Amino acid sequence: MVKRVLAALQVAPEKTTKETLDKILSYEQELLDANVDLVVIPEATLGGYPKGSTFGCYLGYRLPIGREQFLQYHQQAITIPGPETQILESFATKLNATIAIGVIEKGNGSTLYCSIVYIDPKRGYVGKHRKLMPTGSERLVWGQGDGSTIPVIESSVGKIGGAICWENYMPLLRQCYYSKGIDIWVAPTVDMRDIWRCSMRTIAYEGRNFLVSAVQFMPAVANEEDTPVGWPKGENLSNGGSIIVSPMGEIIAGPLVGKEGLITAEVDTDDVIRARLDFDAAGHYARNDVFKLTVDETPRDVRFVNDKS
Repeated sequence: MVKRVLAALQVAPEKTTKETLDKILSYEQELLDANVDLVVIPEATLGGYPKGSTFGCYLGYRLPIGREQFLQYHQQAITIPGPETQILESFATKLNATIAIGVIEKGNGSTLYCSIVYIDPKRGYVGKHRKLMPTGSERLVWGQGDGSTIPVIESSVGKIGGAICWENYMPLLRQCYYSKGIDIWVAPTVDMRDIWRCSMRTIAYEGRNFLVSAVQFMPAVANEEDTPVGWPKGENLSNGGSIIVSPMGEIIAGPLVGKEGLITAEVDTDDVIRARLDFDAAGHYARNDVFKLTVDETPRDVRFVNDKS
């Protein structure tokens, strides 16, 4: 029996990345008191999720104001690794815990990616996952990740990996992670709906893995005139709803709704093996004699190569 503490830190991003990072660091004592081994922080926490923004774009034309918005958004994104990940490395060491945090990442050129960054308490930055398929108009400001960033991270709580928001609904991506032997699925998101929590229970039960979904809390905008079109004025843009789920699909912590905060669950990591007695998506239920999954893990970043041969 191996006991570990899983956590989701549900926070609201501030106006700047520095302010948001300071807010995360302010939870140090609460995380230490909880003796956490893994803390998951929501999608796009560093860099922000611009809910309701159009970036001045309409079908067939773009407005100058949108270009200014993109410049400001780009300025709050981070490099990986970079100064922010260095601060998180020190934070993880203090906590003696692995951190999985949603960020907006500066890629090659000026492309931005919605990513998960993994920080180990001893090894520091150990990997990232770039969102493979931004949803809807997210594709305007975020690039598509490739197969080179679908890592499963070895940690003190087991093998960790996961997906961001709606890419969790991609069946082949899920099977890819199952095939890599994932024990704990992380799912940072801004989706606050009940159906999201149902989906998270399904994925935990399907993979027979623990699952931590950290949901961004986004309070109502101070200036109601800035409320996204069609959204009720005065209502939170996201009410949160972070949960932790067992390998049998049961919610064991949360949902945390309507405020920022921390949820935790002490788990027995052997429950992953117990749950796979009768269903193992990467083992006896995979039917590899019938089905084959091929994953192209080649990096697709565009780079200049000066070939003098």
